[in-house]
Amino acid sequence: MLMVIGRRMLQSLVTVFAAITLIFFLFSVMPGTFVSSLAGDKRDIDPAVVERIEKELGLKDPLLERFGKYITGLATGDLGKSFSTQRPVTAMLSGRIVASFKLAVAAIFFAIIIGLPLGFLAAVRQGTWLDTTAMITAVSGLSLPGFWFGLLAMYFVSLKLGLLPTFGYGNGNLKNLILPALALGIAPMALLARTTRAAVLETMNADFVRTARSKGNSEFRIVTKHMARNAFVLILTTIGLQFGSMLGGSVVIENLFAWPGIGSLLTQSVSMRDIPTVQGCILVIVLFFLIINTLVDIAYLAIDPRIRYR
Repeated sequence: MLMVIGRRMLQSLVTVFAAITLIFFLFSVMPGTFVSSLAGDKRDIDPAVVERIEKELGLKDPLLERFGKYITGLATGDLGKSFSTQRPVTAMLSGRIVASFKLAVAAIFFAIIIGLPLGFLAAVRQGTWLDTTAMITAVSGLSLPGFWFGLLAMYFVSLKLGLLPTFGYGNGNLKNLILPALALGIAPMALLARTTRAAVLETMNADFVRTARSKGNSEFRIVTKHMARNAFVLILTTIGLQFGSMLGGSVVIENLFAWPGIGSLLTQSVSMRDIPTVQGCILVIVLFFLIINTLVDIAYLAIDPRIRYR
């Protein structure tokens, strides 16, 4: 297990370094700067003022020197200061991380409590109306964009029925969380339902299941002891990948529902060319994805004996 964790940590470090290097140099060669984004269409700004601001922000320093300073600061936990607010990026990210994490947890919870039973029932009732209905639901969830579902939910649930707030974080309570979580979780729910159905069907036809039946085991014991454990490996992979990608995939939903998370901050920062904040957001998204996938790999060791002895 220690070798697996060590290998994953080394791979994660390489991935993080590659991601932050790519983002740094990509934004450095893109046309326009933070100062030009502030100026907009105004052409009468004194060039001397523009140059002075860019010099104060360090944008006039050599590219490799700026990159070296960023990596050195990153090693000490210093992500720099935001160009737009002059606040430390770590301080700006702290509250946003909490909001995005709450949204991601709520969305994956919705996906699990609906997707798992739906896929399992579709498998054990293969070929029936229940199977057909479940798969139509799953295909619809994968086909319809989350923001489209969010708009429908806002219109009917909030504007027409007045049951839930239309948008905003509020006090971070459950009422404000429900609609964005459903919009973000609809696609993972559909994918999880299809994955669960496929995994259970594959396990149902396995030799060890037929052997267990021939020994007189009850259907409940076969499902809970034999089928569930083996099918859960593929299901766990899907859950881990979907949960890990939710911080990056929530950009549209957070902007739609005015949710103050990492995704909405990333959108604002990109539009303003606020490079330190963009780099901080990307770093958090990449780290979250890698941490979740490392935890999934560790969980494999407990679930699948074949992995344990490799």
